[in-house]
Amino acid sequence: MRYLVTTFRTTQFQPSVIDAHYAFLERLRQQGKLELAGPFTDKSGGAYLINAANLEEARELVFSDPVHTSQSSVVTVYEWNAK
Repeated sequence: MRYLVTTFRTTQFQPSVIDAHYAFLERLRQQGKLELAGPFTDKSGGAYLINAANLEEARELVFSDPVHTSQSSVVTVYEWNAK
């Protein structure tokens, strides 16, 4: 199943977390779980599309994202029936 993940920067956003976030996304890509990823052009955050067995697995994955664990961004996961 596909899951759309949105990340929106908080007032506590830490620019130093960006490298760790990109490394996290690269690990997902190497595991075959990441399809697409990218920042919003207005620099408010970004989105990525992952594959997971279920919503629980998807949440477990994305809530370990450094932008979430550092409270730099609000991370939301949506089950997505994209065609």
